[in-house]
Amino acid sequence: MVSAVYSYLGSSALDDGLTLQTSGGPAAHPRFFTGFLTDPGAAATGLLAVAEVARSRYFRPVSPASLDPVVTAGVDRLRFESFSGCCGVYARLDVLPAGLDGEIVAHGTTNVDVNLPLQRALTRVGRADPLHVAVGPDDLTVTTFDGPLVERKVPLPSRWLRGFAEAQVLTVPAGRTLRLTSRPAPGAVCLPGAGRLVAIKPFLRYATALVVHGPSVVSGSGPVASTWELSLPGLRLSLTLSPEPYRGFSGEGAVLASLASDEAADDADLISALLSWDPAIDVDALASSSGLDAGRVRDALTQLGTAGRVGYDVAEASYFHRTLPYSAEAVATMNPRLAGARALAGAGAVTAGADVSVVRSGDEIYHVRHESFSCTCAWWAKHRGERGPCTHALAVRMVLAPAAAQEVPA
Repeated sequence: MVSAVYSYLGSSALDDGLTLQTSGGPAAHPRFFTGFLTDPGAAATGLLAVAEVARSRYFRPVSPASLDPVVTAGVDRLRFESFSGCCGVYARLDVLPAGLDGEIVAHGTTNVDVNLPLQRALTRVGRADPLHVAVGPDDLTVTTFDGPLVERKVPLPSRWLRGFAEAQVLTVPAGRTLRLTSRPAPGAVCLPGAGRLVAIKPFLRYATALVVHGPSVVSGSGPVASTWELSLPGLRLSLTLSPEPYRGFSGEGAVLASLASDEAADDADLISALLSWDPAIDVDALASSSGLDAGRVRDALTQLGTAGRVGYDVAEASYFHRTLPYSAEAVATMNPRLAGARALAGAGAVTAGADVSVVRSGDEIYHVRHESFSCTCAWWAKHRGERGPCTHALAVRMVLAPAAAQEVPA
């Protein structure tokens, strides 16, 4: 019998930030990937763009404080991801199979710093210069003509986890042609704060295609998120912009309705156990394996996305994996509206009605309409549903869901 031992070098922890540990494979000090990037100039420029987003605050700019991309080795590609300091811009560089000259021997995720020496070295990488990358659970080593540079693992901000989940659900492909318009119309894609695209400008000289993604809009729609993607064979660089410059993804609340059901946490545990390291997550296959319908599988993936375990690639319209720790308790902690709604529902503060439910919160009474889940609270009056449901609407959803399930014919 041949046995393999997977050794964790430490414990994962979630406090002010997330400190990651993954086994990565049977070696004592495993590497997820070691090899060359086949388009070094473009790859170096793309990695610099991801790092540039991490060091920037596009709303109320201040001195840069973070340059910490998340690096994930999947079955067939490397992903470098980051959020801006204001959490309103999400950047990702996908190094696709054609962009790799080396073997991904294990799967894992780490969060590393990109310091000034590495930035300087990357700026000097030309189209024909070698660019060697080694990714492991503790570091990212980049070797250029200047020699090897090692960037060590650093804690992952918990705000980024909430941002990962929101960016996952806020954009979908839309449109086939490009023309400019100043007003929302069917097929249009919103560009909220054009200055936030500046990080991808140096990559333009390499790109062979531009694809823009955004949710469907109609005349009169408010600002929405969008993804701006530049690509060439082997590489894809994308920036996802929050609906407005002052709005960070971590506070959008688009995932809350998917997290509100009683079964969401249990479903997430089940789906987490079934996830494999295929290049893309197959929702239908997961539904078949788990016995859940596709809607519940997607809600479970949203729950896992809130913990950073799952992301969404709009270019391929598919989910992908990250190797990050997951716990339902951490999801609740990172979503105070969700925790508040559960407290209200558990305390019997919701009185369900036929079309309108009443929620008592302290000395205040709020009315929630079932058709639109609108509420009489100040949050709804200010945001009108554009930043997810309020605490009271979530509490009503939680109370109504079991009753609705009982009404479904067997």
